[in-house]
Formats: sequence, C-alpha cells, structure tokens
Amino acid sequence: MTDLEGEEMISDRIADLVEYLVVNIVDDADAVSLEVIDGEASSTIEVSVATDDVAKVIGRHGRTIKAIRTLARALAARLGTSVEVEVLG
Repeated sequence: MTDLEGEEMISDRIADLVEYLVVNIVDDADAVSLEVIDGEASSTIEVSVATDDVAKVIGRHGRTIKAIRTLARALAARLGTSVEVEVLG
C-alpha cells in the first residue's frame, strides 16, 4: 500500500463521519453528496445538500457547521492529518 492510498482511506473515514452527521440533520437525505479533495498536507470535504437544507447544516450563528468541523478535525488529528469541511448549496 502506498502513502497515497493510506491518505485516501483516512480522508474517506473522516468523510463517512461528516456524511453521517449531515444526513441526520437534513430533511432531504438523498440530496446529500460529498466530494473529497485530497491535497498534499490536508483534505477538503465539500458537502452538497438541498437548497432548503443549507441553513440547517450551517445552524444558527454557524454553530452546527462549527461542531461538524470540530468533530472532523478531531478525528483527522487522531489519524495524523488535517481536514476542512465546506458546505455547498
């Protein structure tokens, strides 16, 4: 297994956590999709949700997305990498 394959597996584990959290927040779970963009130093997870669900994922004053990002970063730190989570409508 190469280092790149290890990185993809790690970012996929983090994406699974983010997907689990988002799917349980939104009304239209079928509209949720994630794209993982692996960089050299970190990964970016772009979460796409239905337009009506964007506000639910962001939350009041951004609290919900901040909590999701905190959990994703904590898992990434345990796995020895870093991650960013972005929400797309």
